[in-house]
Amino acid sequence: MKKILLLFTVSAGMLAACNNAGTDDKPKTDTAKKEVKAETPPPAMDSAAMSKAWEAFMTPGANHKWLEKMNGTWEGEVSTWMAPGAPPEKAKATNVQHSILGGRYVVGNYTSTMMGMPFEGVSTMGYDNGKKLFLADWVDNGGTGIIHMSGTYDEAGKTLSLKGTQTDPVTSKDTDIREELKFTDDNTYVQTMYGAGPDGKEMKFLEGTFK
Repeated sequence: MKKILLLFTVSAGMLAACNNAGTDDKPKTDTAKKEVKAETPPPAMDSAAMSKAWEAFMTPGANHKWLEKMNGTWEGEVSTWMAPGAPPEKAKATNVQHSILGGRYVVGNYTSTMMGMPFEGVSTMGYDNGKKLFLADWVDNGGTGIIHMSGTYDEAGKTLSLKGTQTDPVTSKDTDIREELKFTDDNTYVQTMYGAGPDGKEMKFLEGTFK
């Protein structure tokens, strides 16, 4: 292969020399590359503006105060469905929630039973001042994935709506999941969760009333 490449290189050089013979009087083409101009970097943010932005991002506000209403021990009955139209499985559930890091987040410890076995999960909920969104993460002993959701609160309907993804253990891919927390009063909320059913269409798989 090296010999062929060498022969090709030599032949090409000889051919170029022959073609260039007697052509010195022809104008030469300028093959120099055009100078590439560097893009102008964005102007640096003023240090005072940066400090103000960070202070606004880190300071708990009205939405964090609203999250603190979820602190306490909540007890309820939860219904779960394995398939559309199937009879629900009912179980008692307890969710103990408290604020951490100066009221910036609310952590919940959830205990119940599922399919006759102990079930427990841990949630973390907060409000991102930068994104203007409520954020929630969930882990439980029913899997090894982490559910991430985000959404907004509708004051008129008193409902927090969250959307995100969870891992489908059959395909190992993400599937859509969403949750609604509707507050009927300061001491009662209804939790409803939706996800992909056996046919791939969205179905309600959990609903519970907590007091």
